[in-house]
Amino acid sequence: MSTIVAPLEHSPLEDAEVIYQACKGWGTDEKAIISILGHRTAYQRQQIRRAYQELHQEDLVKRLESELRGDFERAVYRWILEPADRDAVLAHVALKKLHPAVIIEIACVLCPEELLAVRRAYQARYQHSLEEDVAAHTTGDMRKLLVGLVSAYRHAGPEINERLAKTEAEILHEAIKHHDYEETIRILTTRSKAQLIATFNRYRDEHSNSITKNLSDSKHQEFSAALRTIIRCFIDPTKYYEKVIRNALKGIGSDEGALTRVIVTRAEKDLRQIKEAYHNRNSVSLEHAVAKETSGDYKHFLVTLIGQEG
Repeated sequence: MSTIVAPLEHSPLEDAEVIYQACKGWGTDEKAIISILGHRTAYQRQQIRRAYQELHQEDLVKRLESELRGDFERAVYRWILEPADRDAVLAHVALKKLHPAVIIEIACVLCPEELLAVRRAYQARYQHSLEEDVAAHTTGDMRKLLVGLVSAYRHAGPEINERLAKTEAEILHEAIKHHDYEETIRILTTRSKAQLIATFNRYRDEHSNSITKNLSDSKHQEFSAALRTIIRCFIDPTKYYEKVIRNALKGIGSDEGALTRVIVTRAEKDLRQIKEAYHNRNSVSLEHAVAKETSGDYKHFLVTLIGQEG
């Protein structure tokens, strides 16, 4: 469920004018910007963007990029984009930084139609297909895996084949044991989410251990980590995202990139469930943890998206 507190009715023209005045003259009224954008749905934000263009013949995204700075600017920039376009940007940045987990999140958590929309947005924005760029930035089994994931258009229904689940659970067990990933890649990049979950459950029942526990190939750590990420994204995205946030907030300094990514992309989807999972796992509210590890307008914006005024 969404954590965004947005009005049922709003005036895009009035909102656009408030933001214009917030950016006008010396200094920027960041709190006014947060008060508007932090309380508008994706559809409402696109209405504001169109109204701003009509009123001032200027792209609101570019104006905000020039007015804001640092982590706050990056968070607002990602927030104001349409969801598919935002994921296209995240995928592009991830490929530059060789961060396969972000590509995996996009490919495995989104439904087939959403992934298709991201691929179209990526093509429109960068004049390359997502598959082309994934292939250009990766090699070997990782290339086969990631290209297969982003190219997939999976069946989205709940139907499962129990016999196939049993057979492919054994194929995965043997493939993992012998570090032979050809069949692993085939199964993970072609089966529906429901079928994969059935296969993972059968694996656990047959071998008294989860498949992720058995994926600890010390010779291919990055690839094994990618496989574990795929499986976790399919089995329980809420639990997966809670761990991403937890890792982003722990230690000396926080991982603002990961923190921003999860809060911005999940705020209108399932951030409420992720908040509950975080509280249950860590005995502290997500709002409190984020406020403790961040500061200034960036902190104010994130806790607003989480569902609490900063």
